[in-house]
Amino acid sequence: MSKLKEYKFNELYSMSSGISSKPEQAGHGFPFVSFSTVFNNYFLPETLPDLMDTSEQEQEKYSIKKGDVLLTRTSETIDELGMSCVALKDYPTATYSGFVKRLRPTKTDITYDKYMGFYLRSKFFRKTMTNNAFITLRASLNEAIFSYINLYLPDYQTQKRIGDFLHLLNTKIELNGRINAELESMAKTLYDYWFVQFDFPNEKGKPYKSAGGKMVWNEELKREIPPGWDVKELGNYAEPVRGVTYKKEDIKTSSNKNAVPILRATNITNGVIDLNDMVYVPKEVVSEEQFLNKFDVLITMSSGSKAHVGKNAFYYFDQRVSFGAFCSKLSVNKSMRFYVNTQMQSDSFKKYIANVGLGTNINNLTNKHITEYKLLIPPKELLLQYEKTVEDFYNKIGNNQKESQTLTELRDWLLPMLMNGQVVVK
Repeated sequence: MSKLKEYKFNELYSMSSGISSKPEQAGHGFPFVSFSTVFNNYFLPETLPDLMDTSEQEQEKYSIKKGDVLLTRTSETIDELGMSCVALKDYPTATYSGFVKRLRPTKTDITYDKYMGFYLRSKFFRKTMTNNAFITLRASLNEAIFSYINLYLPDYQTQKRIGDFLHLLNTKIELNGRINAELESMAKTLYDYWFVQFDFPNEKGKPYKSAGGKMVWNEELKREIPPGWDVKELGNYAEPVRGVTYKKEDIKTSSNKNAVPILRATNITNGVIDLNDMVYVPKEVVSEEQFLNKFDVLITMSSGSKAHVGKNAFYYFDQRVSFGAFCSKLSVNKSMRFYVNTQMQSDSFKKYIANVGLGTNINNLTNKHITEYKLLIPPKELLLQYEKTVEDFYNKIGNNQKESQTLTELRDWLLPMLMNGQVVVK
């Protein structure tokens, strides 16, 4: 068994707050680590996706170096607090957001960066972090808590063996994610080309609008569309089903033949559903229509954060699971399910959801909000052609998601056993 040594968090890391930037600085300049980047990644990406116009003095003060741990420090919901992201290299000229804390190692050969990336995201440490979060009008991390949070770490060489092994699993998961992003981009590009730019193949195989195809004004959409195309409400093709209402005392700790796993809004991230951290409820509180089927759309209807309301994703799995009352499912007609899914990931759908919430303090959608969403309906033959073309993309995405889910479960199952020495990496 590996012996774990106890450390005070603030004995191993010094803490610094992020940059207080102005809106006009964003979008240009030098690499920048946003709240979103930290929240969505165990480790900082090779290339940072955001930019910020910063000075040399700011780049020195808010620098990012190998081994640094970045933590989300404030949010509207406690589940988003203290999410970690570790730098595996130096990032010259990069800075980080004021909504993030930087923890820089103060000692060598005690914490190994790859190991800490997994340890700080483990269920054990996440529970410690959220239990110590300071709640005001927004959830936030009080810096003082790091003086009494303890870290329990094996020796450095053990950390290195464990961290390197788990990172290999993580690399495959990330690769699957990048492949899926490319496949989704291909499906979206075709969607935009055919149904936004209207350059679908005409009877001669040429781009319809670019080749001079006729367009007519549509008053509902306030734009021109090809003649013969229709505009209908989403409710004509899918009726939302609200999720399971259950009491705290109903929740079971694990699955059995009399319990049903429940997905929650936190299981939807960046258009992807994961099957981690589900709760289990008695099967008698779940109706048959509240089970998810492959290619159902799961959508967040209520959240403590307006930014999360309306986020949605395809369900690609075969597991028989249900979902909580803060979500709804859409079982879209098979003849247009990929078309509708792409539409629900679009900027126009996000804008519609944002407009629905304007002027209210309640972060809720109703089924009516979803069913009244206006869909542009192309001719049946063109819709069928699109569905057939992208079906292989979506099947590959589903297979990759299933593999990643299996690897994620293996990684998370192995971590505590590797930490306490029940399993050894040689």
